Amino acid sequence: MSTLNAAQLLELAPVIPVVVIEDADRAVALARALVAGGLPVIEVTLRTPAALRAISAIADQVPDAVIGAGTVNNPVLVRRAAEAGAQFLISPGSTDALLDAMDASGLPYLPGAATASEVLRLIERGHPAMKFFPAEASGGHAVLRSLASPLPEARFCPTGGITLASAPIYLALPNVGCIGGTWITPLDAIELGDWTRIEGLARQAASLRH
Repeated sequence: MSTLNAAQLLELAPVIPVVVIEDADRAVALARALVAGGLPVIEVTLRTPAALRAISAIADQVPDAVIGAGTVNNPVLVRRAAEAGAQFLISPGSTDALLDAMDASGLPYLPGAATASEVLRLIERGHPAMKFFPAEASGGHAVLRSLASPLPEARFCPTGGITLASAPIYLALPNVGCIGGTWITPLDAIELGDWTRIEGLARQAASLRH
């Protein structure tokens, strides 16, 4: 059972790196670079066979990292992510079965929503902290700005298509706690083991403030 809750998760850093890992042996060095750059909250997406091993390695060897699993889209992945040592979960969308499984895991999580109705449904279930995905394809910061007045209790981590250039626009919104971004961990930098570059990108992202 984690002592962290979803609302706190949104406030730990302005950006959560969204990481795709093909080689679990690179996970620890990658996580250390992100933490050194000021981004301790890391989302490893469950899109590759190496993802669960990467989460386990980071959980075991990088104590300053808050490691979570992303692209959690069914109850089986909820269980596997928790067993691997994930400290939080992020889903691209929300179904009753998935929400029930994430509730039962005891881990904090950010369920995905893209419409006002989906946001309302999550609020009704007691989850006002959520992921707005896919952010840019769903209308971006304009939609989140429009949701702020009628749904002031909702807090978001928008993810999907956000860049360093657009990040400050999202972070300036009153209902955005943090954003998720892939630009901090480019695949070529991971493949080359260019941890200095990744640390620099993390430091740049960590300097973004509301």
